[in-house]
Amino acid sequence: MKNNTVEDINKFVKKYQIFKKEISKVIVGQEEIVEQVLMCIFCNGHCLLVGVPGLAKTLLVKTISDSLSLSFNRIQFTPDLMPSDIIGAEILNENRSFEFLKGPLFSNIILADEINRTPPKTQSALLEAMQERSITNSGKNYILDKPFFVLATQNPIEQEGTYPLPEAQLDRFMFNVILDYPNYNDEIEIVKRTTVSTNISLNTIMSADEVIKYQDLITRLPVTDNLLEYSVKLVAKTRPNTKLAPEIINNYIEWGAGPRASQYIIMASKCHAAINGKYAPDIEDVKKVAKPILRHRVVRNYKAEAEGISIDNIIEEIL
Repeated sequence: MKNNTVEDINKFVKKYQIFKKEISKVIVGQEEIVEQVLMCIFCNGHCLLVGVPGLAKTLLVKTISDSLSLSFNRIQFTPDLMPSDIIGAEILNENRSFEFLKGPLFSNIILADEINRTPPKTQSALLEAMQERSITNSGKNYILDKPFFVLATQNPIEQEGTYPLPEAQLDRFMFNVILDYPNYNDEIEIVKRTTVSTNISLNTIMSADEVIKYQDLITRLPVTDNLLEYSVKLVAKTRPNTKLAPEIINNYIEWGAGPRASQYIIMASKCHAAINGKYAPDIEDVKKVAKPILRHRVVRNYKAEAEGISIDNIIEEIL
């Protein structure tokens, strides 16, 4: 490995630690959640945060954007939201000619708040932007600024007024991060902090150019053939009635993860290695990132639901 890559990783680790410390000024606990969201950013991916209302999902995304000198837009997804409200629309200007008025999607960080409270038609307006980093309107293609992330929050699907996300939409998210209730001590600290008047000012930790530089650094990390094979086999095991599928998959899974999961596992394991000061990922890194990458790409059948077997249980079995 080149010396400059080693130096860059050492710098990245220091910067990452400062970044996490800055976020902890506002967010109490949730260290693993913060780590996973930041990994998404450095892997140039998108993140879906799932949890009941009131667990600081929106606050977490806002805090991260405040620590980065990037443009930020929040889109509140509601049942009456239209695709043009996100992408933008053509309007007739004073010269009597059509002009494209850019929507809130033209920003570096998009907070898609309560994304599953809007119908699938509007949800699918994000597909092209998330995959191609561009938007097509009236036959014209508009390139989005780099870096570009969608950090979406979702309420549990059992709640009133929610729509399930289409599978194609779910597959665009690198991580599906589940937020749980804070533990007792963290909740005491949260109540302490939020029931007195405080004036917390966040420092800007990284610029857009630095984020792009670190994304490039992650892609440059080497991966052994052994790790590639392990990752691809792991994803292949999630596909029922195939050569590698174990019995638990054949019994409880409707369908498994596609090749995008393998790509994301390699990228995320590289990033997990880098933030821990390693210069190449190993199998432990893969195991650490597998669950949030696979849990929204593997679909349980009715038998698994009836027996109360969760996706996370099944992923743990094949790991």
